[in-house]
Amino acid sequence: MDSQCYCDLLRTAARKTTAIYDRHLAEVGLTLAQYKLLKKINCVGKLSISELAVACDLDRSTMGRNVQVLERHALVEETSCGDGRRCMVKLTELGRQRFAAALPLWQAAQSEIEATLNPDQITAITALSSAL
Repeated sequence: MDSQCYCDLLRTAARKTTAIYDRHLAEVGLTLAQYKLLKKINCVGKLSISELAVACDLDRSTMGRNVQVLERHALVEETSCGDGRRCMVKLTELGRQRFAAALPLWQAAQSEIEATLNPDQITAITALSSAL
């Protein structure tokens, strides 16, 4: 008997959920992935790319590429470690402003998802995330 692939189901749900957040965040020119990076950096202040990669559960090379995109948009900047290398990432003033403008849009996306799913489904998502 064929059963549905759980990976396909989860990936479809993730794509649909991401699309909701991206639609809301587009108003300030951010994707959900960019918002999440700005949020992590905003919470800590300064992080190395390696620390940021661990915090976001991504490999360092992927994180490096993501940070480069944020740098090109002047939302983050790398600062020196003191030994001539650039190794810490922090928000720029524009990055702080964009993050602040994005927060209510992220909250609107959260509300849309909460209005779409019932409380048991929200609980199931949380439990599933923790279980895997």
